[in-house]
Amino acid sequence: MNTKLNSIDRRKFLRGAGVALALPLFESFSGLVSAAELSAKRKRFASFYIPDGVPMPLKEDPAYNNWSWFPHGSGKDFTLTKCLDPLEPLRSDLTVLSGLSHPSARNVHGHSNADQFLTGANTGADGGYKNSISLDQVYAAHVGEKTRISSLVMSTDGGTGTPRGAQTMSYNRYGRPIPAEHKPKRIFDMLFTKSSEDAALRLSRSQSALDFLLEDARSLRRILSTHDKETLDDYLQSVRDTEIKVEKAKRWVNTPFTIPNVDHLQLEITPDDPRAYLQTMYELIYLAFRTDTTRVATYQVGRENALGISDYLARAVGFKLSHALSHATRAPGGWENFGIYCRFLSEEFGRFAEKLKATPEPGGEGNMLDNTLLLFGSASSAFHLSRNYPLVLVGGKNMGFKHGQYLNFAGDSAKRGAWLGGDNPEPYRLDAAKQDLPLSNLYVTMLQKLGVKTRSFADSTGIIRAV
Repeated sequence: MNTKLNSIDRRKFLRGAGVALALPLFESFSGLVSAAELSAKRKRFASFYIPDGVPMPLKEDPAYNNWSWFPHGSGKDFTLTKCLDPLEPLRSDLTVLSGLSHPSARNVHGHSNADQFLTGANTGADGGYKNSISLDQVYAAHVGEKTRISSLVMSTDGGTGTPRGAQTMSYNRYGRPIPAEHKPKRIFDMLFTKSSEDAALRLSRSQSALDFLLEDARSLRRILSTHDKETLDDYLQSVRDTEIKVEKAKRWVNTPFTIPNVDHLQLEITPDDPRAYLQTMYELIYLAFRTDTTRVATYQVGRENALGISDYLARAVGFKLSHALSHATRAPGGWENFGIYCRFLSEEFGRFAEKLKATPEPGGEGNMLDNTLLLFGSASSAFHLSRNYPLVLVGGKNMGFKHGQYLNFAGDSAKRGAWLGGDNPEPYRLDAAKQDLPLSNLYVTMLQKLGVKTRSFADSTGIIRAV
């Protein structure tokens, strides 16, 4: 190993047998980079999309107290229900919001509006289709040149999907969908550079890519401070743990999704498969952020309307299909069943956020969560209602976010409850009792705090000062 470490490339990678592993920033290398780079606060952004809406039983329903997704109360005085209480350890780091939506999608069925969650574009319910740039890509254009990968685009189902049936959250400046990656091994390999022709073969025969890097790691370790040695050991263990999860996730990724009109309830998926897959995807984002490989990530947990392998995520908590839970809320225990699934999604998101919080910011102030803004939510609420989006902002304290609050812009006027069937109109067809605020107002606020000089995004009318 070159102990002079006279290039930024050597500072960021371990090398061995044609494989290179990105490294976190070490204090021992402070003399190799400019003071400006060390003092600059890295700001990261990630967005996570959950499909099919959330439980919103009426107040008179016995399920309301425990399984209504939005908290009870408002401001600093709020109580998380069982849908969100896995996020309680992050209470001082989060803001729950209600009463926000994109004006152009408010009368569109929830099956058709995931495309515009991060764009705010008027993609319509049918006919001609045109999208616009997504929030993450606006930020990637601002910060992407500082990292090896400008943005990490992921989804459970992969690819782009179809117009109004998105399998990606990210759209370029021309409004074209950016294909999402869904195979953990391919994402993992983005952190490893195979510089020799047979490196991939050697890697495939090894139990761990770290086996090729140990000699370089030992050499590096000799010149690190005590603190950096602990950082390196912890990081390499995280990489090894993630490798193990990637292997476990292969069963999920390789599961064939059956064509429509075929009974796919017999698919052999164990509860561990979807949970391990979800945890692996979050772990990969964590590694990418920790190594500063990228500062922008999106992960669409599932697509709408029961298509794709993401519909099997509910098997992690004992149910067969995810989307069906949103349609069965009138059945006995229906709200609770749907709530248990939503709680699972909150739990895994919370696990990821807590890991960021437990990791000191490399070469900076506070922890990684303080410098990372996370958006978790959906473009649907009650039974695919395209209003009053369920939204949680987490992190970004060093950017000026206030947190520890529930901003209830909807009040008590939001329509809730299940579709009653028959001649009753579905919730998305009903007139709103109170007009939502444009979600793009929140997006402008987020971009400004992320350091982007802008006063508008999509159909914004201002900013939201309360966050």
